[in-house]
Amino acid sequence: MNKICIIFLLSIIIILTAVGFSTSNVPSATAQTEYLRMHIRANSDSAQDQAVKYEVRDALVEYLTPLVAECTSRDKAEKIISSHADLLSVEAEKVLKKEGFYYGATVAVKWESFPTRVYDKYVLEAGEYLSLIVELGSGEGANWWCVVYPPLCFAAPSGTNVRYKSKILEIIRLWQENRGK
Repeated sequence: MNKICIIFLLSIIIILTAVGFSTSNVPSATAQTEYLRMHIRANSDSAQDQAVKYEVRDALVEYLTPLVAECTSRDKAEKIISSHADLLSVEAEKVLKKEGFYYGATVAVKWESFPTRVYDKYVLEAGEYLSLIVELGSGEGANWWCVVYPPLCFAAPSGTNVRYKSKILEIIRLWQENRGK
């Protein structure tokens, strides 16, 4: 009887510990509302459309960096980005045309539903997120995403473990260093 009680207690401790660890990296509903995501959706999954998606990404991140560098809230970042939506579309289309793509780009800031994203120990739970959505052409290809506010971007080279990287934060720091000179 003593062995059964010990096994039962150990099982409960293991289960409770596992539940605690599995939920410790999940943002709360309040934290979820503090994110401003950015999604760039390629026209298709062709190699050319995927490559130009990354060129558009680089141009938009460079454009956005000085605008959101000083933001201290998601609401401030949203207002700034929303007021520049037309210019972001123009920037995206410049890159597309330079590379010989004439299917256009649309830009909108809106709430959208997203599935849970798990990256190593970090979980961005499923739910509604305010997002800067950039659709290139039909927008039916694979997307690239990051979190504009707070600045947190993810890069996952194929065949490797996910590594955490904040491209926007790197650019903001570089911009702030150069601004101080």
